[in-house]
Amino acid sequence: MAAAAPSTLHAVGAVASAKPRSAAPAVARRSVRVAAAAKGGAGSGRGRLVARNAVAAKADEVAAEAGSKSGGHEVLMFEALREALIEEMNLDPTVCVIGEDVGHYGGSYKVTKGLDKMFGDLRVLDTPIAENSFTGMGVGAAMKGLRPIVEGMNMGFLLLAYNQISNNCGMLHYTSGGQFKIPIVIRGPGGVGRQLGAEHSQRLESYFQSIPGLQMVACSTPYNAKGLMKAAIRSENPVVLFEHVLLYNLKEKIPDEEYICCLEEAEMVRPGEHVTILTYSRMRYHVMQAAKTLVNKGYDPEVIDIRSLKPFDLHTIGNSIKKTHRVLIVEECMRTGGIGASLRSAIIDNFWDYLDAPIMCLSSQDVPTPYAATLEDATVVQPAQIVAAVEQICQ
Repeated sequence: MAAAAPSTLHAVGAVASAKPRSAAPAVARRSVRVAAAAKGGAGSGRGRLVARNAVAAKADEVAAEAGSKSGGHEVLMFEALREALIEEMNLDPTVCVIGEDVGHYGGSYKVTKGLDKMFGDLRVLDTPIAENSFTGMGVGAAMKGLRPIVEGMNMGFLLLAYNQISNNCGMLHYTSGGQFKIPIVIRGPGGVGRQLGAEHSQRLESYFQSIPGLQMVACSTPYNAKGLMKAAIRSENPVVLFEHVLLYNLKEKIPDEEYICCLEEAEMVRPGEHVTILTYSRMRYHVMQAAKTLVNKGYDPEVIDIRSLKPFDLHTIGNSIKKTHRVLIVEECMRTGGIGASLRSAIIDNFWDYLDAPIMCLSSQDVPTPYAATLEDATVVQPAQIVAAVEQICQ
């Protein structure tokens, strides 16, 4: 299942212990983690380590969510991401940030605002406009023991670094015979915004999902944005963190205490009985808007934010399908070769016997995103389409 999948990526589990770390030197902490992994041995031992870490992360996540109801503080999503960076950079001197305008300007969406003053210009490194160069530099830094966070000012620009992300980032652990790990985080804004045009409205999930050794997650709330960022930084795997350009100003109360989210687990957003709706990122909110209408019409949809785009959390997804026997996938990714297509294939392979209706998938149209607002909206899945699809599935 999904908890064991990261063992096929790199030698150590994708998420470190969710408990708060001490102020001991980062090298010593990392040595303890590596020694623990070595003691556990290869193969099944590695899988058990991943499973234990995943369970610990989930337990702390549930506890943190419970605590946030009584305390905590309100933040916007970009502020939650910034908090995660500050906490991890304070705890681990090997964590650094690389990218265009991440320093003095504070990032295109202010995720790194003020970090250059806190940690200096070498740990928050402004780069020239050369995505292939600074992404390659980040991979090299990771090979030599640092934990770089590479920001793409816009996810579409990272296509210029596709060689470094695919041939280097994803494969070097394997092609070096395990001599190198690549603990790098690649993050930035993407998705369809507000009249940003075709080249600035890219959804790169479909481009990156076939790269061996690469892990992908998508945040959708301030809470999981912070938790996933911290988990990605601590991971021994290369992780791509997708942030939607329209979600940075979402506000939510998050715990004051430290927490992380498991990189391999989906989130149950709304329990239900009639149909399983699988979604992620911005489409989570279109789905929840549609859910209100569906409830008024007498339907009881179960909504799951898959969060982990690679690997899929087939345990959570499968348990839901065994209950509802109907599946609707809603994504902003392109229909051809998108996340929805891969997810549909995985469901058919693993849960075919539990389905009472064909799987439906609502995706963006296979066209460049128009600049005109009305045409832009027409290319992306809207709540009314979700309502109509659920009514068709449940006939």
